[in-house]
Amino acid sequence: MSYVIAGVFFILSLGGLSHQETARRGNWFGIAGMLIALTMTLAALEIVRLEYLLPAILIGSVIGAFAASRVEMVQMPQLVALLHSFVGVAAVLVGFANYIDPAIKHTGVEHTIHAVEIYLGVFIGAITFTGSIVAFGKLQGVFSSKPLMLPARHLINLLIVIVSVILGYLFVAGTADIAWLSLLIMTALALLLGVFLVAAIGGADMPIVVSMLN
Repeated sequence: MSYVIAGVFFILSLGGLSHQETARRGNWFGIAGMLIALTMTLAALEIVRLEYLLPAILIGSVIGAFAASRVEMVQMPQLVALLHSFVGVAAVLVGFANYIDPAIKHTGVEHTIHAVEIYLGVFIGAITFTGSIVAFGKLQGVFSSKPLMLPARHLINLLIVIVSVILGYLFVAGTADIAWLSLLIMTALALLLGVFLVAAIGGADMPIVVSMLN
């Protein structure tokens, strides 16, 4: 029930953020939803090592509040892109952690579903990480705002996707060694794909790219 309430808050947050007049209220809805989701997750997992978790939450909150208060509104897309990169790398790390040391040993169909979930999470997270870094760099002026038109870039991107799908099958159906190697190779390819996809887009369209990566 708590997760349903959190989901409602997230939906209200998205609705609020879609209009400038209600954006502030949308932010508060999002904060409330995330707070409920985190609290209920920690309570359900019965995590007892809060001496490690709480300082991390506090430090992250202080850094986030400080960074947001120092950024001008015109620089908000850069901040959002940078924060999205953190989300991407977090998804990759969580995926690897779930694969290396799963909380529950799954078998049969549940194992397959869990493996697919890990693989997709790492794949999307890696693309989000490097894509957001490139978007931040273009918005900040670190990288050129001009589109980077690599020769045969569409073919390269297509090949990366095809190879990633094949590696996904090996990850799910292969032995432990093959699965581990497939996950590592796919992660490297997804990181490259994130760079190639966003680098080919001009700097003026970066805010749209950031929204898509979100």
